[in-house]
Amino acid sequence: MEPGSSPTGGDAGQAPASAAGRKKALEVEVVLQDTGWRRLLPRAEALARRAAGAALRGTGAGGTLTVLLADDRELRRLNGEHRGKDKPTNVLSFPGDGVAGHLGDIALALGTVRREAEASGRRPAAHFAHLVAHGALHLLGHDHLAAGEARRMERAEARAMRRLRLPNPWKEAGAASAGIVA
Repeated sequence: MEPGSSPTGGDAGQAPASAAGRKKALEVEVVLQDTGWRRLLPRAEALARRAAGAALRGTGAGGTLTVLLADDRELRRLNGEHRGKDKPTNVLSFPGDGVAGHLGDIALALGTVRREAEASGRRPAAHFAHLVAHGALHLLGHDHLAAGEARRMERAEARAMRRLRLPNPWKEAGAASAGIVA
């Protein structure tokens, strides 16, 4: 690939122009570990790429990130190994070390995402896109531990969902019904 060329062939997965006036490409690799994702969301890989791109648009961030579409057992293992919590969670983010432009990795649990979408009355695609955007924002250092940080992150998530033409998960919901867990 030539320097400065885009691996995505469009702007759906790219951040906007940098200060130098050139776009920084975003490459999103999606690893489908549990094929059940295709039953829940037939175009899960494409939606993951679009959601990550929507979340990072306007930040100047570019590089690569990986989205792992796994099952609850794998997220339980990762959550235990990295956070000391012996339970599955909906999404985990692992920021990259900055080497070679790797932004980091995001992992999602099929069963948890499905149950949360059903319990909250949200379409699975909308809930999934929200969680991918949430994970991508964590890769850039966003957090939701303090009230001010949480509000900034919620606004960034709402912008990403608007870019995707999907419902704002915070419009008529609190954090619990939006499906974000600690």
